[in-house]
Amino acid sequence: MEIRFRTKKLQRQYERSGAAVQAYGEQVARKYIERINIIKHTRDIEELERHPGLECHPLKGNRASQWAIKLTGFCRLIFTLEGERLEIVLVEEVSKHYGD
Repeated sequence: MEIRFRTKKLQRQYERSGAAVQAYGEQVARKYIERINIIKHTRDIEELERHPGLECHPLKGNRASQWAIKLTGFCRLIFTLEGERLEIVLVEEVSKHYGD
């Protein structure tokens, strides 16, 4: 899948681990970069949903067009799918999540 970022800041945090560590701390930063690399090397959303440990799932309510992947117990990576065959992932944010 192709990866795009909602902001230059999110892209910089992916490209420069120091920026991610400064923003999120060591553990979340490592998972952020790792998860994006996993997304880059998958064929489709179904493969992401089956990937062990990601807990990839569609969101509900006012975020119904978005998806989430677990980074740590309380943090998740939020993204949307774009393109004719949903082959583009747009990284939206890193979000603290305390329950559904």
